[in-house]
Amino acid sequence: MNEDFAQNLRLLCSYHKSIAEVCRRLEINRPQFNRYLSGRFKPSANTLRRLCDFFGVEVHEIMLPHDQFQRLVQVRPSSTAKPASSGDIISEHVDHLCHSGSNGLDRYLGYYFEYYLSMSTPGKLIRTLISIEKRDGRYLFQRTERMQPEQGQPACHNRYQGAAFMLSDRLFLVDYETLNRHELTQTILFPSFRNRLTRLTGLRIGVSDNSERMPCCTRVLYEYLGTSVRVRKALAMCGLIEPDSEGLDPAILTAVRNDMTEDEIHFRARHHRGR
Repeated sequence: MNEDFAQNLRLLCSYHKSIAEVCRRLEINRPQFNRYLSGRFKPSANTLRRLCDFFGVEVHEIMLPHDQFQRLVQVRPSSTAKPASSGDIISEHVDHLCHSGSNGLDRYLGYYFEYYLSMSTPGKLIRTLISIEKRDGRYLFQRTERMQPEQGQPACHNRYQGAAFMLSDRLFLVDYETLNRHELTQTILFPSFRNRLTRLTGLRIGVSDNSERMPCCTRVLYEYLGTSVRVRKALAMCGLIEPDSEGLDPAILTAVRNDMTEDEIHFRARHHRGR
């Protein structure tokens, strides 16, 4: 019986990309699974049920003589070649995206100030702190907003975390708000073709931070700070700022102004031509 079970299990595995993939999705270590495939060991009742649920067969079916089970599989392929779950499909897409979207990102690692016109406080700019880092082969993105403190109260921060991708000469940043988890944002930036990375421009779409929660799109500018910064000092410089603030480069305000020309029918990003 163990030999029939082992042959039947090997047949079911053949409908998948690899035994390693089966082990990963079942969360069974490979040496243990190999013992089942060899026919030397029979899984426990609980593990056997997990195997059958995964492959889409009944317990009594996987114990059938191999020739009989093979005929059953041939006439009922959809039950054994069980489609991947939506979670597995999403995971595969994300893995592929992370791999294909990683080329050229190393030069953008580090910290930035992000500037854009406030969605919830018209007439003011927002300066936030951005970091892009590489971890376990993936490029992670974090945006930290400093909320203006009330009188006598310490400042608080909103954090958005996500991933960075480089696709066809555009830098894509996707993140979500980690505290309330009620917003996703996407930023698309022009890459820098200069030898020295200074500033990046593009568009960001998100939701205004007020009760209206209006979907909004705004031009953004990223000012490169370096691969390491004094984070507390940088955060202290973030928050709402006046457009005529002392020390603010007028070119930044020009780059993030949300105007449109008469011949533009879409709201478009604009290359930053400054220093």
